[in-house]
Amino acid sequence: MKRDFKIGDIVSVKQGTIDPDFGFEIGSWHGQVTEIEDELVFIELDSITLSEIPDKYFTKCEIDGLDWKRIYLGLNEVELSERRGSEEDLAAIRKEIEFNHQWDDLGNSGKIVSEVLKNIDPGDESKVLKAWKNYLNENLSFPFDGKIAQYQNKGPLQQGDKIRIHGLLGYEDGYGVIVKLRFGRKAYHFPLSDIETVGKTSENEKIIETYREWFVNR
Repeated sequence: MKRDFKIGDIVSVKQGTIDPDFGFEIGSWHGQVTEIEDELVFIELDSITLSEIPDKYFTKCEIDGLDWKRIYLGLNEVELSERRGSEEDLAAIRKEIEFNHQWDDLGNSGKIVSEVLKNIDPGDESKVLKAWKNYLNENLSFPFDGKIAQYQNKGPLQQGDKIRIHGLLGYEDGYGVIVKLRFGRKAYHFPLSDIETVGKTSENEKIIETYREWFVNR
């Protein structure tokens, strides 16, 4: 017999139920009913469920554009249960997951970004840029050839100019990491976010493109 549910009910997922998107067993997941549509029930997962789900689930959801906070199931796949955890617990675990997985949608680049910015407040631009400078300094091989990748409103360097990058100078709020480079016989300081690699610098290219992708999406 199909049970009737209403908005606000606390339910648990029946043992043996399979996740409709990823195909693994999700019996005992708990949450609150937020919507009912025909034979489907939409469930907002509780804090205990979210804390027990493996990280790779959230990563997959971010990459595939799925909402990991909620799940939809058939009415016959859930049963009434008791509330677990508080609203404060739920807000805290969601914030933690969002912080740890905010760059997952960048794919492999997101893994590097997460590594660089682990445990750093994204709102603290100085700490974020310092972390990037340290990472780039440790992982880039200097010198290497590059070119100006973006249109410049002013200055001697313009899009397409071939340059040679010799090292990192530091960082500036709004401009990101600054490099030391030469164009012809002259030396300049320039934002790394506006530079592309050229030639046989595959590892440098991967790192710099990851940094540029982060800079655009930050």
